[in-house]
Amino acid sequence: MLKKIFLLIAIFITLSSASAYAEKFLTSYDIVVAGGGTGGTAAAIQASRMGMSVLIVEPTYMLGGQATAAGVSTMDDMSRIESGIYKEFIDRVKKYYSGMKKSINTPYWKEHGKAFEPSVGDKILKEMTASADILYHANIIEVDNNERCVSVQTPEGVKEINYKILIDATEYGDILPLAGARYRSGNGISPNISKNSFIQDITWTAIIRKYPEGVPENLKPKNPLPDYEKAKKNYKNYVTANGFDFHGKYPVKMPVNLISHNAYRAVPDSFTPGSYTGARKNWAKITKTGVNWGNDYPGMYMLMNHYGLNVMFLEDKETRAQMERDALIKTLHFIYYIQHELGADWSIDENEYGEIPEAAKDFPHEWKEIARHIPPIPYVRESRRVLGAYTLNSKAVHENSLSWRNGHKYQEFSDAIAIGGYNLDLHGGDDDDDIERELGEKQSSIWSNIPQGPFQVPMKILIPESTDNFLAAEKNLSMSRLVSSALRLQPITMMTGQAAGALAATAIKLNLQPRDVHPLHVQKRLAEDGVVLSLCCYSDVPREHKNFAGVQIASLYQLLRPRTYPSMEGANINSSGTKGQRGRFAPDKLITKKDFEDMIAKAEKIMGEKLNLPHIPVTMTRGDAVDMIVKAMDEI
Repeated sequence: MLKKIFLLIAIFITLSSASAYAEKFLTSYDIVVAGGGTGGTAAAIQASRMGMSVLIVEPTYMLGGQATAAGVSTMDDMSRIESGIYKEFIDRVKKYYSGMKKSINTPYWKEHGKAFEPSVGDKILKEMTASADILYHANIIEVDNNERCVSVQTPEGVKEINYKILIDATEYGDILPLAGARYRSGNGISPNISKNSFIQDITWTAIIRKYPEGVPENLKPKNPLPDYEKAKKNYKNYVTANGFDFHGKYPVKMPVNLISHNAYRAVPDSFTPGSYTGARKNWAKITKTGVNWGNDYPGMYMLMNHYGLNVMFLEDKETRAQMERDALIKTLHFIYYIQHELGADWSIDENEYGEIPEAAKDFPHEWKEIARHIPPIPYVRESRRVLGAYTLNSKAVHENSLSWRNGHKYQEFSDAIAIGGYNLDLHGGDDDDDIERELGEKQSSIWSNIPQGPFQVPMKILIPESTDNFLAAEKNLSMSRLVSSALRLQPITMMTGQAAGALAATAIKLNLQPRDVHPLHVQKRLAEDGVVLSLCCYSDVPREHKNFAGVQIASLYQLLRPRTYPSMEGANINSSGTKGQRGRFAPDKLITKKDFEDMIAKAEKIMGEKLNLPHIPVTMTRGDAVDMIVKAMDEI
């Protein structure tokens, strides 16, 4: 009798779980986002806040991609323009650590960097995506874009899910070929991908911490993994016991000592009392850091006598699996190196992660406990890139970054949806033969076209040339390899992801294909949500100003001249106004009749239709006039 009762209970629990699962995940969503990385998560957050039903299909058990699941939780943000969802995320990170009286300004040997523990970033992003559904340990394996349906492999089996718009936000651009979208891979365009083409290195990072009482025996393997001697030789070029002490002057004199190494990508430590920043005086206090220096794969190992990773990493799953395994082993060699060659009381942080990656399934037993606390995926710097009607190259980025600098005036992208700020930074695959000549790129472009400050991302590079109901996010936008090296970082992928979510939601609301949506409709929503879009910054229109969104749009489309333009002499423009001379828009001054009429004429030309304006007051401020015009443009 008891056996029957227990059996009935077990059946009830099983059916209840299946029922709960079926109820939680729908068979149809407005938007399906492939990949819960920085771009995919931001896209989902934005779209769900605009009233869309959203499903994220995430291969791991974490949200945040390169910033969390890949362990690059030191934010590579040279522009320091925090806006939109990225700013909200960083503000939440600050609040979390301030509750423990800890600083997030820990990395890059300075006090202005931002970092967090991957588990903390994952926790915060899961809170921010509460209104979206998420399938973990799941992959899209088939796309029927005609029927707007994806087949999703989940732990429970294959599920068919319908969508209105599909967003590829995977780390590799894996949905592009499934959706039938043409794409670039290395220096080729599908289907003509050269097997001898090269892309950037990957890095399987690690989060390591100091164990003051000595490294636990289960985190200190006695035997190295295969090919350790080659790794040992490599790491001696980067870190030694008697290495140089970095003094803040570039280039870095190599090899450095372990303290200087650990200060480079230091992260806060929730499990150790006290706090530290990236200030030099604090370096010896650092107890947690990221391993993402000297362990690029293949890095100095080279493949086929060439720096960089063969493009077959993207195109062939078996090749990818082998290369990722080799990258993971290279990083684990570093942990063995610092323990056995440098005598350091450092090892993998046992408070991070918790699942053994597939790449480590066949490792010796003594390495599996370390592998359990390694990031579930590698840091992938370069993915497939969608082929759009327009492809952004480094010359266009360079010229755009000159806006308002050193006598240059308007060179902004009128369809801008985000602002980034990073160098052209290829980790391998940087020979002339690796770079797309047809896009005007060559190796020397890395230096001749280096951005001179923050630069904008145009909306059109999110959109494929002809594939309907489909958008790109993350690192797979329509851009050259050089541009991808500047747009691959966490802050900008999060902001372009937010824009992809806004574009997808807007297209659905207007019943249009994304390519047919006027950028203004997306830009207005983004600006209202606090996203900085224009490189033209004004001291009298801070983000909290009531006319901020309208003034952003007015600057992008040159609707109304400001009273004074910004003037820059070699300093970055940024939203905090700490460098350079910001302009003045005079939003509280009365607008003249001529300026108002000119603005209407410009707006109607941009939208291609007459504006439907209400009764216009006798007097109106410049800021309110801009808001009125932009609102009327948005209604067309």
